[in-house]
Amino acid sequence: MPGKRVHATHSSSPAAWEAYEELTKRYTSVPFEQAEVIVALGGDGFLLETLHRTLATGQPVFGMNRGSVGFMLNDYWPTALVERLGEAHEVTLTPLRMVAETQSGDRITGLAINEVSLLRETRQSAKLRISIDGVVRLEELQGDGALVSTPAGSTAYNLSAHGPIVPLGAGVLALTPISAYRPRRWRGALVPHRSTVVFEVLEDAKRPVLAVADNLEVRDVRRVEVAEAGEVKLRLLFDPERNLEERILKEQFAP
Repeated sequence: MPGKRVHATHSSSPAAWEAYEELTKRYTSVPFEQAEVIVALGGDGFLLETLHRTLATGQPVFGMNRGSVGFMLNDYWPTALVERLGEAHEVTLTPLRMVAETQSGDRITGLAINEVSLLRETRQSAKLRISIDGVVRLEELQGDGALVSTPAGSTAYNLSAHGPIVPLGAGVLALTPISAYRPRRWRGALVPHRSTVVFEVLEDAKRPVLAVADNLEVRDVRRVEVAEAGEVKLRLLFDPERNLEERILKEQFAP
């Protein structure tokens, strides 16, 4: 592709495959490792998968929506791609690092661009003790679970769980309960982005809990530590009119 070496990739949806065929007829797609920019065709979930692929390589990702919501993607059209890439605005995202300890003693680490969530595995509610930077802030949360969200992920699962939308650059993370039963009136908290949040699973054998960091799922956890992975930077490209910071801000005033 003139100007920049681009690798195009697509999700498994028919719409994404058709877009890929159309795009690669117009432009050359180089192997992933040789690319300066990754063009991802699919939905928000596929964009997250693509960003995870760039953890070791560092290329920016320009997503075009061939899925459903497409909140973190640009509109799709096959023409003027070179010009769009030249004019695109770059946003840097910092993921969360999850360290999950299972009932058997295994320690499993994963990164989450949107959120780390803890969810009950059975019909019985989860019971969680929540500490922040070594201080117990909530002795017992009973409900379906809880999550910690980045600003970029605050309009996703966090918002569905009635958590706050967090502007990019706000310097905070959203800590949000999921269908809390006790305490009924606790609606979550905003914590400094450098905080370490620890969830301890109470009655873990009777009330098993799983932890999820993007596409990584760990079952039967007994302790989960969540902190910002400050040394990891992920790069997203947006058309000027699709600026992510502005879109997150506008979501706070959506009807």
